[in-house]
Amino acid sequence: MNLNSLLNILVLLFDKNQVTEYVERTFMKTLKFDFLVIGSGLAGLAFSLKAARLGKSVAVVTKDEITSANTSWAQGGIAAVMSEDDSFASHIHDTLRAGAGLCNKEVVENYIQQAPERIQELMDWGVHFDVQPSTNKIDLTKEGGHSFRRILHFEDHTGAEIHRALAEITKAQKGITFFNNHFAIDLLMSHKVLNKEHKPYCFGAYVLDKNKSEILAFTAKETVLSTGGAGKVYLYTSNWSGATGDGIAMAYRAGAQIANLEFMQFHPTCLFHENSRNFLITEALRGEGADLVNKQGEKFMNKYHSMGSLAPRDIVARSIDAEMKKTGADCVYLDITHKSKSYLETRFPVIYKKCLQFGIDMSKQPIPVVPAAHYLCGGVQTDLNGKTSIDGLWALGETAHTGLHGANRLASNSLLECLAMAHNGITALEKKSSLREDVDPQPWVHPDFSDDDELIVIHHMWDEIRRLMWNYVGIVRSNKRLERAAHRLENILSEVKEYYSHFKVNSDILELRNIAIVAGLTVKCALTRKESRGIHYNLDYPWAQDSKNHIDLAAKDTIIVK
Repeated sequence: MNLNSLLNILVLLFDKNQVTEYVERTFMKTLKFDFLVIGSGLAGLAFSLKAARLGKSVAVVTKDEITSANTSWAQGGIAAVMSEDDSFASHIHDTLRAGAGLCNKEVVENYIQQAPERIQELMDWGVHFDVQPSTNKIDLTKEGGHSFRRILHFEDHTGAEIHRALAEITKAQKGITFFNNHFAIDLLMSHKVLNKEHKPYCFGAYVLDKNKSEILAFTAKETVLSTGGAGKVYLYTSNWSGATGDGIAMAYRAGAQIANLEFMQFHPTCLFHENSRNFLITEALRGEGADLVNKQGEKFMNKYHSMGSLAPRDIVARSIDAEMKKTGADCVYLDITHKSKSYLETRFPVIYKKCLQFGIDMSKQPIPVVPAAHYLCGGVQTDLNGKTSIDGLWALGETAHTGLHGANRLASNSLLECLAMAHNGITALEKKSSLREDVDPQPWVHPDFSDDDELIVIHHMWDEIRRLMWNYVGIVRSNKRLERAAHRLENILSEVKEYYSHFKVNSDILELRNIAIVAGLTVKCALTRKESRGIHYNLDYPWAQDSKNHIDLAAKDTIIVK
């Protein structure tokens, strides 16, 4: 008797919906690929393109559309040594200085020295950068912490231009299959299937098809996490709405090492307006001469650092925070009114138009700005190739902690890291021979009950976590604030576990589960670091310790949701 005949008999004997549910659970659809790439930002797309060109089959799973990624939101540009005045040594020095003693020098040197090659690769893929009309050479700008002009850009939406080109070329590339509106739930781990002792390895992931509310199993020889950062763990952020730390939470639940989550970089200048909470005002404005001023119109950054408004981001963010508390103001201002309207419309067209939407003419009046959670320097611990502590699992881009950024990221090094990691990862995988046993995933078993009224509570918990993190784990921290946050998050994690265990899986529950875990890990890391360094500033430890302690802070004893 074949399967179809058996199903017809079951439908005659039992309720059709019960049979359908049984079949879906017992005969879960499994999709097999060489590579499973979770996330569609720059790192994921660059890796997928290179893998497919090696003849590998690649599945790109993204929980929204392919365009939904932090890459598209990057305004400033990408850092690379491209002028005769500049040097690798200078770029390396600036990166190490910004990283406040916690950078991995080998990684820094590797990524920076290959930057010109990666830039050429981008241009070969169809990416456009602004050029100087008089010389037809690439126009380079300067940002905080850089000693020279080395930022390549496309107007003020460089990330969008890079992502446009990569999306076009990857969608046309044979061997790559995109799965939009598919949310990765958990990694498939061998030790949960094989009944024998062995070193655990990852062989794919359970994925929710949001269109059909169906759970699929994606199996792969190698699984790549490129889900971006976790800015949405905080109330105010420059990140896109899906930056909920999914890859970090998945890797942690699987047993991977997580490091340095206390180093969340707060971008100094996000637009401050009641109708706009996450629009970034690029650091390139300050690179082109904009000054930070208080509500009296006084320039204040020279009081805090010799580089003034072009000081490293952690210093600028703390200085703004101090100035606001000192004056009682809700924001500070970015003044670039000395530049002409025509210049601003050409150099910063997106920002100019956005400000005008809110009644701000940046050619005539300063832009109100506040700091906001921007870039996570910690993440899943990897080597310079993106290999994690779990065999078969890789992490790229902002999801990863390589040591490039240390305790604070140098502006515009993030897009470079995505490209360098994608290149290194593929190079390493070309040399890797896998002798792992093929494994069939266990069927997905989970409650099918849903309650719309209970979803309201989920949104309340989401909001509570984000406000808690903003108020207690923000730009300036203290032991008392962190301990209060840890205590409340322990209770929230318990509540989240109950919701996840008893209700049908949906994207809201999955995102809440992930931000709760990442928030808890962040607080644990922050409490463990008994010093102030880079982005992390604790009033109870206002100094930096001499030793490079806690470089790889794996908060393994934090309460988590399985």
